[in-house]
Amino acid sequence: MQHDLLSDVFASIKNADLIGKHSCTTKANGLVREVLKVMQDHSYIGAFEFTEDGKSGTFSISLNGKINDCGAIRPRFSVGKRDFIDWEKRFLPANKVGILIISTAKGIMDQRKAEQLEVGGKLLGYVY
Repeated sequence: MQHDLLSDVFASIKNADLIGKHSCTTKANGLVREVLKVMQDHSYIGAFEFTEDGKSGTFSISLNGKINDCGAIRPRFSVGKRDFIDWEKRFLPANKVGILIISTAKGIMDQRKAEQLEVGGKLLGYVY
């Protein structure tokens, strides 16, 4: 039974990357697409492609082998525009290693871009 699609996607990517696969397939929705774009911008994954399967669809994701760990953050904590350092200490192994993925009023982005735009939001996940 599926409860959180984003958690399932992070788990699929992490498990496929750990065993050395070059690609994986996950269910698709708009939130997952935006999170994958952020991961792709930071070269954690390669290209991804949407395939429609009747009602829903799937993403086929090319893996680079650069992910040490990734996961969804539950519950979706609110983070202020000046609180990113505290959350980085909690979820990332070191300063400037990895990214936090955040949903803001200006879209889904990593914590560095959110700091530049001076916006806060909800934590969705982390990757390093």
